[in-house]
Amino acid sequence: MDRSECIEMMYPELEDRLVVTIMGAAAQELYDLGHRENFFYLQHAMGLASSIGLGLARHLPKESVVVLDGDGSVLMNLGTFATLARYRPANLVHIVFDNGSLLSTGGFESHTTAGITDLAAIARGAGIEHVADVGTVMEFGEAVVEAFERRALSVIVARVRAVGPDNYGMDMHLPENAFRFRRCIRDRKAAAASEAS
Repeated sequence: MDRSECIEMMYPELEDRLVVTIMGAAAQELYDLGHRENFFYLQHAMGLASSIGLGLARHLPKESVVVLDGDGSVLMNLGTFATLARYRPANLVHIVFDNGSLLSTGGFESHTTAGITDLAAIARGAGIEHVADVGTVMEFGEAVVEAFERRALSVIVARVRAVGPDNYGMDMHLPENAFRFRRCIRDRKAAAASEAS
């Protein structure tokens, strides 16, 4: 299956969630579907999308946080699974698109190629209870629905083909994206406080 298919399938469900993507293909494919103010494309920080997601989930427990990650990024920060397992944020879904390739940094094979390294097994071994390992669009859709309904830390490892978007280019730089994302969070917090009063 293709990562773009997966992202397109769940795009409607991301409207009310805070979404953090790693750099490269996942960010571009989400952006191409239509930017929303609750999307943060973490550029130039390979390996740290899950860390940003964890911080958001712990700081904003009433928000639902989704991280769109890649195998290369996770391999650069394997400790993230142990940290996620320790804190277990119930409002975080970590989706890892495993294409067995460092697609966004030259297309070199990653350690997950040919089953050498199993990221789902590593996540389970780190102590994460809800881990799905999927290889078809149908399995991916089912895993996402279950994770969004579960309200418990969930990791989905989606095995996708090593193909990327036709072009790379966003009409928004990281500082602007960060400012607008922070403003979105502030506005959502203010709206929630207003409703509660």
